[in-house]
Amino acid sequence: MKKVVVIGGGTGNFVLLKGLKNYPVQLSAIVSMADDGGSTGILRDELGVLPPGDVRQCLVALSDSSRLMRSVMNYRFENGGLEGHSFGNLFLSALEKVTGSFEKAVEEAGRLLYIKGKVFPVTNHQVRLKMILNDRTVLEGEKEIYLSQKIDQGYKSIYLEPYAKANPRALDEIMHADLVLLGPGGFHTSLIPNLLVEGVCNALRSTQAKIVYIANLMNRKGQTTSFKVSNYLQELVTFIGEDIFDYILVNNQKPVDELIKVYAEEGDLVENDLSEDRVILASLIGGMTPASKSDLLKRSLIRHDPKKTAQEIMKIVDHL
Repeated sequence: MKKVVVIGGGTGNFVLLKGLKNYPVQLSAIVSMADDGGSTGILRDELGVLPPGDVRQCLVALSDSSRLMRSVMNYRFENGGLEGHSFGNLFLSALEKVTGSFEKAVEEAGRLLYIKGKVFPVTNHQVRLKMILNDRTVLEGEKEIYLSQKIDQGYKSIYLEPYAKANPRALDEIMHADLVLLGPGGFHTSLIPNLLVEGVCNALRSTQAKIVYIANLMNRKGQTTSFKVSNYLQELVTFIGEDIFDYILVNNQKPVDELIKVYAEEGDLVENDLSEDRVILASLIGGMTPASKSDLLKRSLIRHDPKKTAQEIMKIVDHL
């Protein structure tokens, strides 16, 4: 059985894992620890725990437990002192306190949820993502970076504070993988933070695994405005140190015009400008039939379809 490792964070990892768990592969998710927004940010600051949000999404995606249990893990309190908190975030934070280790907490949660795979934090250290723009503005934390509209004007550096070493188990997963998947997801906030952890880029350069970059569907206005696939690739190569990608999976399906208009304030479609043999073009968009106009939630509509994306990845797996 082939070993597939997914590197990223947030909804990008969720989509890939949700689709791939239905196939006979050994799945592992390596998850960014830079998240500091919403419920996750509050728990980090008040309890001193590692950020549980992105890990929770991976656990739910891989879970083979009941729909009720998965819903409970994603349940978000709407009022009272717990308003805004996800039950799953609270649960993981409590497990970390009880076990004394976030990694053990993730393992225990995985057992309870009957996950089909493994989930590893990319680092076991508390880190904060920071970015210095060309105008010398310092963006403090993932949330500020995510909300910034000035990144596409250039930045001097993006880094983790303090400097963090990789979780040895995450590196081991990369080194023993048959296939490694990077992306999709927030480019500067979900993908790049993994590459800033000491040891990760070296492992990616050293592994014998085939490596796939899955390009985003949409650019984020003010951050990757008008980026084409080559722009994303070039920036990744800058961080990793060399072009390690054996395949580049790119969507060639155009969303309906109504959705593009709704999304226009957030960004534009990513265009493919590469004609290399390693580029795989496929229809990858899902969730395009909202029940009403009130359901046109941008982030939930123009997104990768788990089934379609998994099918394309499995075509690669079958040729390994």
